[in-house]
Amino acid sequence: MSSAITLSNFNSIDFGVILNAVMTQASQPLTTLQSRQSELASENSQYNLLATKLGSLETAATGLSRASGVTTYAASVSDTTAIAVTPTSGQVAGTYDVVVNNLAQAQVTASISTAQDADTTAVATGGTITIGGVPVTLSGSVTLQGLASQINATTSIPVTASVVQSAPGEFRLVLTSANTGLANVFTVTNSLTGGSLSGDLFADAQQALDASITVNTLAITSSSNTLTSAIPGATLSLLHADPAKTITASVSPDDATLITDVKSFVSAYNDLMAFISNQTQAAAAGQTGTLAHESLVRTARNALRTAIGTSYGSGTFTRLAEVGIGFNRTGQLTLTAATLTNALSQDRAGVVTLFAGTGTNGAFTNGAFGTLQGAMDAFTQTGGLISEAQLQLNAQGTRLDTQIADMQARLVVQRAALQAEYTAADLAMTSLKAQSGSLASMSSSQSSNSLSIYGT
Repeated sequence: MSSAITLSNFNSIDFGVILNAVMTQASQPLTTLQSRQSELASENSQYNLLATKLGSLETAATGLSRASGVTTYAASVSDTTAIAVTPTSGQVAGTYDVVVNNLAQAQVTASISTAQDADTTAVATGGTITIGGVPVTLSGSVTLQGLASQINATTSIPVTASVVQSAPGEFRLVLTSANTGLANVFTVTNSLTGGSLSGDLFADAQQALDASITVNTLAITSSSNTLTSAIPGATLSLLHADPAKTITASVSPDDATLITDVKSFVSAYNDLMAFISNQTQAAAAGQTGTLAHESLVRTARNALRTAIGTSYGSGTFTRLAEVGIGFNRTGQLTLTAATLTNALSQDRAGVVTLFAGTGTNGAFTNGAFGTLQGAMDAFTQTGGLISEAQLQLNAQGTRLDTQIADMQARLVVQRAALQAEYTAADLAMTSLKAQSGSLASMSSSQSSNSLSIYGT
């Protein structure tokens, strides 16, 4: 704390208060720079939010900018315990009658001889067992479990080995083909020595078998229970065989998913516009560090509005509003799902063309959502408009850092100089006060002496 210094008949002077007042005034330019620095940091943060919201909108538009994203398919089956159908690519709408005669099976082969335990008794001390043409050579005695582990560790072995307890005190080595079907049949040549498995034979517990089905009465066989070409543009998974049962599988366009995707785009657009509106409102309320006055924001908003409202091509539908995507009175983007559904029923290909375009050989190369995606990419891509704006902000921030550091250093020097001056003034005033006291004392003494001389 500063202390008051008294100067004779003058008012008390607190040089600490004076010093702080002078430095506060001198620091005003520094405060201005620091405020601007905070504004730049806030603007940078707002640009990050803008990039995130534009990125979300771009992601929502990307799926709608490709024909495969617009025309998605869904599958249904009459018996989900027997088969599963998953649309992939190049889907074709249709209905298919499927009969699963038998599933594909993997070969399972087991040792005829048994061991009394899995991991104590040695079943071989040397030799080689060759499985599917791949040799497994022992370098010492092994238990049944040890042999299974060595088989499984062998590169390119076409089986999985395991130990199974077939009865109390009876354990067998079981070899299961890594893949189903007749193409994956394997043989076992046993040349093991020195144990219960020495020269032992192996017998099939389950023979390899190809899957057998009919699709619309067409007979199909497969080494796998997963078929990729039995139904065009879909994967057929066989789960249960029943030659007496016909399962109906249907593949049809999935309009519900398309509507959900469009709703996601509408929501992302409105979220972005709400962010821009909030920036304007915050600036009007006196908040600094917003993007309300940045031309980049206005450019982005106008580009998106133009892309949504413009005309595309010359097909059945040329504007998004014709398929239910448009603006309401408050400027929000909306989707009328019934209108989009009716448009899909009227001309599905026309909707696809409007959304995704017709390719490089058509009248135009991009549809509405491809154009929207391109408009946003100009802002969000590396080296894009937002990235460039943030680089400029960072450059300004770096310059401000230097200016602030220089000014802080000058203020430290200025404060030290003033401190020295005020300290000197304080000492001078203290000295003057002492001299004033001495003079007053001398004057009082002389007056007393004069009275004494004259006897007054």
